[in-house]
Amino acid sequence: MKHSFFFKTSVALVGTLLSWQAIHTSSVFAADMPEFPKPTPEHQWLQQFVGEWESETEAVTEPGKPAIHSTGTENTQSLGGFWTTSEIHSTLMNTPFKGLMTLGYDTEKKKYTGTWVDSMTGKLWEYEGTVDPSKKVLTLESEGTCPMHPNKLTKFRDVIELKDKDHKIFSSSMLGEDGKWVTMMTSKAQRKH
Repeated sequence: MKHSFFFKTSVALVGTLLSWQAIHTSSVFAADMPEFPKPTPEHQWLQQFVGEWESETEAVTEPGKPAIHSTGTENTQSLGGFWTTSEIHSTLMNTPFKGLMTLGYDTEKKKYTGTWVDSMTGKLWEYEGTVDPSKKVLTLESEGTCPMHPNKLTKFRDVIELKDKDHKIFSSSMLGEDGKWVTMMTSKAQRKH
């Protein structure tokens, strides 16, 4: 009988101690745990891109040659209010084309950041950029190999201009050997209603 009483008392005591420790430990972690960050106004600015878009694109493959025209779609989603992820579908020179773009804002660098990958190249493009004072134009800078000189690095610039809440223009330019920017592609997009 004594043995049974001792066993039950020990089990109850251990259970109480474990419960107290679990409560105490979780409250300590809760007190020490920093609050999750919240999206800043810069992150919120990117949310204007969220939605479905239809686009008309004009691309120049070589100077002096006629531009290539195509149509496409873009589906942009928000990722936690911090990022936007865009999936672009089009056809380029009779070949299906797919691109993926991420855009966010780095609060330490105080720069917009992002990436671009597509179905026609093996390069991961990394962006860094700023929004102009009008809050209408996002300019993204990157660096990669020159299409005419594959062994040479050159600067690239992608610009997204918000004309209004339902219209935007995306342009992609490359810095030429003469120090002038050459626009290779311009895409006008309209939000699908």
